Amino acid sequence: QVQLVESGGGSVQAGGSLRLSCAVSGYFYLRSCMGWFRQAPGKEREGVAAIYTAGGNTYYADSVKGRFTISQDNAKGTVYLQMNNLTPEDTAMYYCAVRRVACSGSWYQTGYWSQGTQVNVSA
Repeated sequence: QVQLVESGGGSVQAGGSLRLSCAVSGYFYLRSCMGWFRQAPGKEREGVAAIYTAGGNTYYADSVKGRFTISQDNAKGTVYLQMNNLTPEDTAMYYCAVRRVACSGSWYQTGYWSQGTQVNVSA
């Protein structure tokens, strides 16, 4: 059974930082795209950051470039999302996802997802 266990959400003030982690089990996650998408109330899902687990190429939404960093620990089957200089526009439910495809387009729309973690950023 594939499981993605996510942790690290919470509430911070604008300018603050949070770190999300996502551990996958029951899945051979090499040669997969793994990362996060988010969804705020009334808004569409937005791919935030992704990493191709074979090789480590990373991908970011324009809205988070320079502020968010995704990384991986292959030995642990875990990816991390360091989020710095958070703004209220980053407030959303963040979901970790994995799918055995290249990291392109809306790769996260199908595959395996975590339960989600809420990130709230106050002004």
